[in-house]
Amino acid sequence: MTDEQSVFIGQAAGSVALLAKMANRHGLIAGATGTGKTITMQGLAEGFSALGVPVFLADVKGDVSGISQAGKPHPKVAERVEIMQLDDFAFDAFPVTFWDVFGELGHPVRTTISEMGPLLISRLLKLNDVQQGVLDLVFRVADDNGWLLLDLNDLRAMLKFVADNAAEFRTLYGNISAASVGAIQRRLISLEDQGGDQLFSEPALNLDDLIQTDADGKGVINLLAANKLMNSPQLYSTFLLWLMSELFEQLPEVGDPDKPKLVLFFDEAHLIFKNAPTVLLDKIEQVVRLIRSKGVGVYFVTQNPTDIPDSVLGQLGNRIQHALRAYTVKDQKAVRAAAQTFRANPKLDTEQVITELGVGEALVSLLDTKGRPSVVQQTLIKPPKSQIGPIKPNQRQQLMERSLVAGVYEQAVDRESAYEILMARAEKLVQQQEADNIAAEKDKTNLYAEKAKTAKAKVNSTHRSSRRSDSTLEAFFKSAMRSLGSQVGRRLVRGVLGSLLGSK
Repeated sequence: MTDEQSVFIGQAAGSVALLAKMANRHGLIAGATGTGKTITMQGLAEGFSALGVPVFLADVKGDVSGISQAGKPHPKVAERVEIMQLDDFAFDAFPVTFWDVFGELGHPVRTTISEMGPLLISRLLKLNDVQQGVLDLVFRVADDNGWLLLDLNDLRAMLKFVADNAAEFRTLYGNISAASVGAIQRRLISLEDQGGDQLFSEPALNLDDLIQTDADGKGVINLLAANKLMNSPQLYSTFLLWLMSELFEQLPEVGDPDKPKLVLFFDEAHLIFKNAPTVLLDKIEQVVRLIRSKGVGVYFVTQNPTDIPDSVLGQLGNRIQHALRAYTVKDQKAVRAAAQTFRANPKLDTEQVITELGVGEALVSLLDTKGRPSVVQQTLIKPPKSQIGPIKPNQRQQLMERSLVAGVYEQAVDRESAYEILMARAEKLVQQQEADNIAAEKDKTNLYAEKAKTAKAKVNSTHRSSRRSDSTLEAFFKSAMRSLGSQVGRRLVRGVLGSLLGSK
């Protein structure tokens, strides 16, 4: 049922398949909860893997881990196979590498503060314009000094350094708000509480490790365990944006290849765009528009097409729309908007059908060989060949031990960066201050000794002078005693002694 260079999706009036050479034109999988988006995503990942195309998939609920195991007979699967007359259908397993920011359900996946950059860090910390300006300044100071920003400790140390030297940096970079620095420091504490400190460290993820095939030529499916990460939606969405931007910056241009070099599936895609500032939305739009020339296809998975900004939605050429519910006026507008994004099929009332689709059914419009969207078709989605639902913990552990990257990322590395440099600098200043204090105390001691010596010399001089005075007085007494015979002499002695020796 499938062409060598296409991914079989399902069946309408005939076979519905995604052309491999159009797969890097990106796509959208949308639909309400429980309508079959995850199964569709799993089936597409299988198809790309079978073509030798590696896949990166954010597994939000942990359900897609079953793709690593061959499926087992099930009544619903058998029913769908029979209805679609899939004579060549056979259960199969696909190569998988598990990743996890927290290092629990997969190999640790890390990046650095420097690699993520001030724009995404600002988004992650929910900074305002003034605070983002301070963060930009911190990155600039670090770059100018050649100091690496690898983890949260580095960023904290740089914030403190910039704040402590605000007067010095003011003429070079502009004013530095102490309040903004304090606000960023508090946000870092909150980020650390959410587990952000585990994302920012080394060894950082080598993107080449995501672009692997196994011994049979199947593309490796990289599953990001995101069920725990979803508790911190800001961290989850920022990580996905970082991954996409890093691929864009590092991969070489390949033009329009016969098949993608890598395909990304971003589940809960609305989180990527929620509350994103205009400057970030512009950056996302630019990356999505240009990353296809690097051979990368991006598929956003969300509940409603309106979750995606129009500037990005317009670049998603391959559309798979599962059922939408229209319980409210707002829902009805969303259904109408979704229907209008498809190329009309005169045989199909798209707006009505969207609300009537069953589980495992979708409206599908794909790009043809000339890059034109096909008319929308009501399509039965094929069942996956792999296991539906999660695998057991021991199975996951065995796969991790046999992984191509086993042992590469497990041990964190803390090399010299801004934190260590600034701490060493501070320690050197303390040691210098202590040495200065010791020298000052020594100088003070020497000064006291010199003063004591001078004082002693003065005392000795006074003593010698006193002895000379005593000799003079003694001579005077002797002269006076010789005058005791006269009355005048006796009065003089009395008067002198009375004056010198007191009344006694």
